[in-house]
Amino acid sequence: MTVDLTEVEHVLRGAVRGTVAFDAGSRALMTMDASNYRRVPAGVVAPADADDVAAALAVCRRFGLPVVPRGGGTSIAGQATGTGIVLDFTRSMNAVVDVDPEARTARVQPGAVLDDLRAEAARHGLTFGPDPSTHSRCTLGGMIGNNACGSHSVAWGTTADNVLALDVLTYRGEQVRLDGGLPGAGSPRLRDGLRELADRNLSPLRTGFPQLPRRISGYALDSLLPERGRNTARAFTGSEGTLGVLTEATVRLVPLPAARVLLVLGYHDESAAAEAAHLLLPHGPLTVEGMAADLVGDAAGTLPAGGAWLFVEVGGDDPGDAQARARDMCRAAGDAVTGHAVVAEPARQRALWRIREDAAGTATRMPDGSEAWPGWEDCAVPPSRLGAYLRDFRALLADHGLRGAPYGHFGDGCVHVRIDFDLMDKAGVGRFRRFSEAAADLVVSYGGSLSGEHGDGQARAEMLPKMYGPELMALFSDFKELWDPDRGMNPGMLVRPEEIDSNLRFAVLPAPGSSAVDVEFTYPDDRGDFSAAVRRCVGVAKCRTAAAHDSGPGVMCPSFRATGEEQHSTRGRARLLHEMLAGEVVADGWRSTEVRDALDLCLSCKGCRSDCPVGVDVATYKAEFLHHHYRRRLRPRAHYAMGWLPLWLRAAAPMAKPLDALGRTRSIAWLVKRFAGLAQERELPELASETFTRWWDGRAANEGYRGGPTAAGPAVVLWPDTFTDHLSPAAGRAAVRVLEAAGLRVSLPPSAVCCGLTWVSTGQLTRAKAVMRRTLDRLGPLLDAGLPLVVLEPSCAAALRTDLPELLGPADPRAARLAASVRTFAEALEEYAPDWEPPRLDRHVVGQTHCHQHAVLGDAADRRLRERAGLTGELTGGCCGLAGNFGFEEGHFEVSRACAEEALLPAVRAAAPGTAVLADGFSCRTQLAQLGGVRARHLAELLAEGLPGGLPEGLPEGDSGGLTEGTAQGGGEDAAEGGDADDTRRRR
Repeated sequence: MTVDLTEVEHVLRGAVRGTVAFDAGSRALMTMDASNYRRVPAGVVAPADADDVAAALAVCRRFGLPVVPRGGGTSIAGQATGTGIVLDFTRSMNAVVDVDPEARTARVQPGAVLDDLRAEAARHGLTFGPDPSTHSRCTLGGMIGNNACGSHSVAWGTTADNVLALDVLTYRGEQVRLDGGLPGAGSPRLRDGLRELADRNLSPLRTGFPQLPRRISGYALDSLLPERGRNTARAFTGSEGTLGVLTEATVRLVPLPAARVLLVLGYHDESAAAEAAHLLLPHGPLTVEGMAADLVGDAAGTLPAGGAWLFVEVGGDDPGDAQARARDMCRAAGDAVTGHAVVAEPARQRALWRIREDAAGTATRMPDGSEAWPGWEDCAVPPSRLGAYLRDFRALLADHGLRGAPYGHFGDGCVHVRIDFDLMDKAGVGRFRRFSEAAADLVVSYGGSLSGEHGDGQARAEMLPKMYGPELMALFSDFKELWDPDRGMNPGMLVRPEEIDSNLRFAVLPAPGSSAVDVEFTYPDDRGDFSAAVRRCVGVAKCRTAAAHDSGPGVMCPSFRATGEEQHSTRGRARLLHEMLAGEVVADGWRSTEVRDALDLCLSCKGCRSDCPVGVDVATYKAEFLHHHYRRRLRPRAHYAMGWLPLWLRAAAPMAKPLDALGRTRSIAWLVKRFAGLAQERELPELASETFTRWWDGRAANEGYRGGPTAAGPAVVLWPDTFTDHLSPAAGRAAVRVLEAAGLRVSLPPSAVCCGLTWVSTGQLTRAKAVMRRTLDRLGPLLDAGLPLVVLEPSCAAALRTDLPELLGPADPRAARLAASVRTFAEALEEYAPDWEPPRLDRHVVGQTHCHQHAVLGDAADRRLRERAGLTGELTGGCCGLAGNFGFEEGHFEVSRACAEEALLPAVRAAAPGTAVLADGFSCRTQLAQLGGVRARHLAELLAEGLPGGLPEGLPEGDSGGLTEGTAQGGGEDAAEGGDADDTRRRR
């Protein structure tokens, strides 16, 4: 039957109060989860409440459309994709309804994020035990659908062990309450049918299921046995959306340990660790997680001696008790341990756990950079047999010419692995099938489960007969038929499954190495293949982590945190680019308005480059897309105003004072912003009356200048970026003062140079390349001399280190030499003046680590320099929200402000009077001035203030009450920085 989707959309809009979306962009965002599979939905509905769910189901029944319930979309087996109507529960039905601390229970809606529940429960000293590594973005509905587990299952069990009651709607609209027994009187058909199904098949239900802690595969029909209380809630858990739609759940909470210690045990190899894991269980650990050196990579240097490790978390009544228990467990671990560490500090524990939690992403790349994929992701065997199974599994990989790095929940016998299947090649897909069949046989021979955590989905359901045999498979079909006789709930999963090698998401992309995608960047980590770069997104959705759940100084993804919309997440943008390349849903290629609109709110903060476990770099993809999208077309006005900013500022410099006066005239400022495509809420930046380079040229005649060059020290070249030169010369003068006080010989490039980032961030890549090549030409003698380039603006330094060499590529070897010469202010002092002692300021600071510094440059040298100078206090993570041209562009102000309100502005407001506000990025300083009313300073300015003789003439004296002094010098943006790009030589 052909369905008129236009009519379906119209009827749905009249039936539900939530969001209904049938446009290409909304559908494209839902084509994939975190698996290898892709199915295109007809439309997406975000129901407002249970009544909306019922109404949507009624419409789907009328038109014969299947339904797929979806939470965070982090499923790894393909069960969160479908061809009918996707019910997205993350938008509205996402509340923690109630927490009852006395009963130790909570009521949640299906879209509630696990960490939201844990945060509410923690107020009462409680938590929800199951905690998959996606805890910051996975939903309770998804966890119940997949029977999720996590690292603490050795202590607190799976989701099924912690579900008390479920409110469910069937495809036919029946309202069903599931708890510890059969459905109530309101569901006689289901109640009687389930009892009859169980009583008619007592023998196979009692003997046909392997008994192991991580048996997730298939339906848990043994929960319907009379001796198990006919627990229909438990039987429903793990059904992967194939039986009905969850509208609310009541779950069990457990007490939080008063203190936790992480014990890291090293072993000679993976099998030794696996054989030891189950022996620790009698000692009551909270976790027993395992991983080997081929997964950990460079992080192995931070771990005890060994080739594989167990992460064993131990709880206690207080820190001393927890540490004593950890030491006892270490002694119990025996002689096989090659090294150990007892980690009590919470920050260190979080850093180590991050290695494990990011594994689902980091495992997608082999050490040589080749791709690895799920597909045989999370089987489980009896824990006592795990060591032998892993040896056989490694041998099976070798037999098929495949590689993978197993890791996972060794205490429960559950193993995760990503394997370097070639899923874009017919022969590779054939090998994928052959290996999957052999791996299923291997797991069954060990008495195991094909799925030990993530469910069967399309990845394993076809293999279930190997595990359960024909009799139980027939019962699974009967069970499904009872719930869903119309077969409308998530078809193709568990019962009557689709084949494991169909619907592969890679099949729709251009072949590797194809010239179909002609790009400007060289994508060195992806062998120049833009499709491979986009394929980096495997869908684990760390980018969807809310700020409240971010345990570290991460940046990704500020626009998602501001809007909560999937299209504004790193994953959402990568998905749209994937669909653009596929050309089926998003059909306009580089001209796509869906991709353009999703990228519009990307701040180009580069946070995903470092925070995404697989290094998705949307800032680069955005620049690439904008280049092609606007090629030979009229661009937005802001691209001309902000993209060419270095030229405009140079032209304006001789008339700085009158232009500033005009800019303070409201009507003229309004016209300028209107003409330039800038936000009216923004103040125009104030031009410096004397640029930094002009000051440099005339410094010898400046009688008030204190200090001077030191001929004996190492030579460094200070980069005169656009903002330091034209908008914040105080930072440049202070840097000169500090560098020379440290004994360094400071010089500037002999003529105008530019990093080109203003053109990169607006996608004007042809011009960016020309500017970069000219800069290389002018820096030739300095590069030949091997002199370091000290760059004060983090965005400029990041562009020189990454954008420039990745645009120009190996064809111009000067690019790599220039990138290698770049030093931040703190790095230069640490490397070239290691014995210099900075002035002791003994002052508390507040502010923000620049997003580009976090993502590209690193801030370790800055932290050490601040510590030596007595500057105490942690800088916030995140993004200031101005982010170069982004925050100045028309239509971006509210998102820009929301980003600033996430961490930066609250931290500044909460700081004590007299705290110095520190921000090395001009954007951050401008945002603080315009939205916070405070004057922030570059680290160089704080240090210069403490030197003997104070600041150079013309610099504002120290404001000891940094939070109560004035405003910054003006508005601006750091992603548009880059130095003078005019062909005219700078006056010397």
